[in-house]
Formats: sequence, structure tokens, C-alpha cells
Amino acid sequence: MTSAAPTPAYRRLSVEERRSQLLEAALTLFAHRAPEEVSLDDVAEAAGVSRPLVYRYFPGGKQQLYEAALRSAAEELEHCFAEPPQGSLSERLSRALDRYLAFVDQHDAGFSALLQGGSVVETSRTTAIVDGVRRAAADHIVDHLAVRDPGPRLRMTVRMWITAVEGASLSWLDGGKEPPLDELRDWLVEQFVAMLVASAGRDPQTADVVRAALALEAPEGAVGVLARRVVPLLDGAARLL
Repeated sequence: MTSAAPTPAYRRLSVEERRSQLLEAALTLFAHRAPEEVSLDDVAEAAGVSRPLVYRYFPGGKQQLYEAALRSAAEELEHCFAEPPQGSLSERLSRALDRYLAFVDQHDAGFSALLQGGSVVETSRTTAIVDGVRRAAADHIVDHLAVRDPGPRLRMTVRMWITAVEGASLSWLDGGKEPPLDELRDWLVEQFVAMLVASAGRDPQTADVVRAALALEAPEGAVGVLARRVVPLLDGAARLL
């Protein structure tokens, strides 16, 4: 006579594990629906728990849950642009953008709800969380440029590019995720190089950054390819010199 298979022992989740479970369920829902379209009942069902349990961990209701989910997403995004100081600037930016754009792709329509703003649950706290992501990304980029004390023009150029990356990501989602991610990544890297070059014409510090960055670029790399495409277009500008 064979004995029945033992019933798996039930393991009670710790407070941190349960909280993480609820946040993961909320982020999954926010990844496909705007925050105002997600209820606590939806989160409870997705996590396989009761509504009172969700309230136990987030007594402030959906607003508190949304802010906690936003912080969780922000922490992930803040690390996207962290890269070891190895390789050329374009190589490092490409790897960072691969992570950032993967997040955008995975969270799909929820990216707008999490970062673009305009939600009915948006507050000064959620706005501060989002801006913190942008500041952290800018700080990482400045680190990649090996600048200790960036001047206003250089820092503004970096912040403008961060804004451009976010805007391009939202447009990419609205446009049915076209062009392919690798093309979007390369185009964004090229945009940053172009912005630096434009700023270098007015700012000696940025000019030094551009010279140092170009010295590390390989002819077959992204910047080399960009130069071969663009330089012929500038031949007509010789008459302006």
C-alpha cells in the first residue's frame, strides 16, 4: 500500500516578502493600465490575497500603493544608466539605453502612467520621485563624461538629452513600438553626440569633453558611422567659413 504524497508545507511570507509581492502585482497592473483604472481589488486578486490584507500593508489605500510602486520602478530606472567606466562613451550609453528601453518595453503603456504624469493620483510626491529619476540619470551621464564640476551649459545639455530619451520612449510606444529597439537606441546615442557637439561650439568645457570622448571612439563604432553619414552633408557649409 503506497502512502499519499505529502502535502507541501505552507510557508508564511515575511512582512518584506508580502510587501514585495503586493508591489510586484501592482506594478504588473500599472504596466498595462493607468493607475486610476486599477483598484485595490484588482491588486488583491492579482496577488492572490484579500483586500483587507492589501490595506494592512498600505493603509493609505491606492495612493500609498501607487507611490510605493512608483518608487520601486524609479529605483530600477535610476540604475539603468549606471555603467562601469570602461569602453567608449557610445558603448556605455548603448548598454545603459538597452536597460532603459527594455524597462519601457516591458512596462508598455504603464510607462506613461508611471513617468509621464497627468494621472489623477499624481501628487507633488510622485512628481518628486519622477524628477529624482531624471536627476540620477543625469548624474550618471556626467560621470560617464568624466567631469567633476559640470558647468551650466554641459549640465543643461545632459538634462535636455534625458528629457529627449523619455519623450522618444513615449513616442515609440504611441507609434506601435517602431522603429526596432536597437535602431531607437543607436539614434538616441547619436542625438547625444550631436547635442554635445552643438554645445561645444559655445562652451569650452563641453568642447574638452567632446575631444576626450572622440579620442576613445573606434572608426567602426556608432560615432564613426555617424560621422561618415553626416560629414558629407556638411560639405556645403564650407562656404560659410
